[in-house]
Amino acid sequence: MEAKLAFSRESPPISIICAAKVAGLPLTFDPSLAAGSAPTLWLGSGDSLHGTNPILHFIARGASFSSFSGQNAIEFGHVAEWLEYAPTFLSGSEFENACSFVDGYLASRTFLVGHGLTIADIAVWSNLAGIGQRWESLRKSKKYQNLVRWFNSIDAEYKDALNEIVAAYVGKRGIGKSPAPSLKEKVHDSKDPAAPEVDLPGAKVGQVCVRFAPEPSGYLHIGHAKAALLNKYFAERYQGRLIVRFDDTNPSKESNEFVENLLKDIETLGIKYDAVTYTSDYFPKLMEMAESLIKQGKAYIDDTPKEEMRKERMDGIESKCRNNTVEENLSLWKEMVNGTERGMQCCVRGKLDMQDPNKSLRDPVYYRCNTDPHHRVGSKYKVYPTYDFACPFVDALEGVTHALRSSEYHDRNAQYYRILQDMGLRRVEIYEFSRLNMVYTLLSKRKLLWFVQNKKVEDWTDPRFPTVQGIVRRGLKVEALIQFILQQGASKNLNLMEWDKLWTINKKIIDPVCARHTAVLKDQRVIFTLTNGPEKPFVRILPRHKKCEAAGKKATTFANRIWLDYADASAVSKGEEVTLMDWGNAIIKEIKMENGVITELVGELHLEGSVKTTKLKTTWLADIEELVPLSLVEFDYLISKKKLEENEDFLDNLNPCTRRETPALGDANMRNLKRGEVIQLERKGYFRCDAPFIRSSKPVVLFAIPDGRQQASLN
Repeated sequence: MEAKLAFSRESPPISIICAAKVAGLPLTFDPSLAAGSAPTLWLGSGDSLHGTNPILHFIARGASFSSFSGQNAIEFGHVAEWLEYAPTFLSGSEFENACSFVDGYLASRTFLVGHGLTIADIAVWSNLAGIGQRWESLRKSKKYQNLVRWFNSIDAEYKDALNEIVAAYVGKRGIGKSPAPSLKEKVHDSKDPAAPEVDLPGAKVGQVCVRFAPEPSGYLHIGHAKAALLNKYFAERYQGRLIVRFDDTNPSKESNEFVENLLKDIETLGIKYDAVTYTSDYFPKLMEMAESLIKQGKAYIDDTPKEEMRKERMDGIESKCRNNTVEENLSLWKEMVNGTERGMQCCVRGKLDMQDPNKSLRDPVYYRCNTDPHHRVGSKYKVYPTYDFACPFVDALEGVTHALRSSEYHDRNAQYYRILQDMGLRRVEIYEFSRLNMVYTLLSKRKLLWFVQNKKVEDWTDPRFPTVQGIVRRGLKVEALIQFILQQGASKNLNLMEWDKLWTINKKIIDPVCARHTAVLKDQRVIFTLTNGPEKPFVRILPRHKKCEAAGKKATTFANRIWLDYADASAVSKGEEVTLMDWGNAIIKEIKMENGVITELVGELHLEGSVKTTKLKTTWLADIEELVPLSLVEFDYLISKKKLEENEDFLDNLNPCTRRETPALGDANMRNLKRGEVIQLERKGYFRCDAPFIRSSKPVVLFAIPDGRQQASLN
């Protein structure tokens, strides 16, 4: 690899230089950038990377050993966290706090992430080394023994390479005190079960089998994505198997559309699985098991009305049917199987313990009647197993060793084990993790279906929905979603997460690479006449992103009549000098108004003027026919309350305004935007193209992408 690293002589990026040395990647150095400039890596292909962390990730991917960036997606996420955290050591006020935190974190670890050296170790090590005397003094003391042990072990392993770099770039006082992020929150807690070292109980490498078992009654949403990615992580960590199983036991809610889209979403998340199965594959065996339990006296048929049965379970009252004979139960079971009028009044219940304090053990329902056709097997069956009955049975038959379930099922774990025991099947270990809850968000598929059926949204892919397809359509990159979810880890702590954190991660991914374009609001614009502007419009070819060549080029038209946003026009005063972005300065000579409204600005170019002295740096568009009509679409939350309590109805908390469209005009280059392309409109934010250019009478539809900063309500 031919590569040149450019940086400021005052602040050499020793983490990059150390990482390249350890990875065995040759670099040439150009310490000629201005003070305060971020490092830039120029590749032989002409491409470039800007900023310390992107360059570190690039080096890690090119290393001879694959673990340098982490062994899997979870480790990659933790490496990214540490890279963000590493500069904390360069902040004088936070230095001791950072040392104390990392010392505690390393109490039972050899490396920061996983079981091998990663760029996270190199980044933290080099920042410590860059401190100079202050760190060397601490290193000789016994104050942070774990941190010093870790530092010395890396120092000993790569002594020649690293010491040469430190000697060349670190003076006695260190490499300087560049500003660093404050210690807002700890990257990890050494006792936090979200740490990657968390173990599945009794798990053995090569023998683990996990399953992701969604019900095909909706699209995959952000909560399901957490479960899916954790299953993927454990399957990979233990070199085991991952089964995707559709829990299709309720034909009234399920469809092939949902199956197809769930598989599409699983693929979108990059999840590789060993098999796709369906609970309906096991319907014959499930019915045999139900009949066997009836014959053994471990289950019975109950015709108690639903509400009365629920009350009896709450009060611990045995059903009048509980002591029916096996013959009576088998007779009613036959009625159920045939879907007769009598059978439709009945259900199968397990005979467990009606006095158990855990109400899930109070004779749960195993089978119920349903005459709706099933999306796979049609009208073959009139009876269907409940999730509580089918799940442990199929888990055991498919060889699942560990069933990952969210902690909302905690009270039903005892039921799961008891049902396996009554069936005479082997034990499957349950591993719990916390459900992912998001502010202002409904994750109940029943409630999401209400929005679809009542046309409050387009469909399951609506950008206001928390479905994978919805948030991706709004402009979220899958890498950001994966990072966000894996940062939560397998913690059992219940948490209510902010969307801002997710969108902040997304911004860091899209900003370095997305193209820049210009737009003015169609109904809020003012013409600016430049008296000494070009007599004829002319075109210059400019980069779509000044720091990312891969974004390509754009043609920008310069003319003596240009459009400004009204907000910019109203912010200037006569005689003021302003900067026209990508052009130069201009001086306002006249402000024309009618009835208190600005109708035109008149001025002249002053291209020799300094852009550093102007208050306003404004975007603009030449007044030409080729401008592209746009529709800028903003979204808000579907509900108006951050968190709904259990007794609250979501219908009482609907947000009255969740979508707003603003007409605009964009530069002519936007005719070439493709559906799904992410861009930044200068000084307006990030957008995803949902409907590309077709004809001038039909606007290009751009969806606003949140950037992690709190946005005002659309109301």
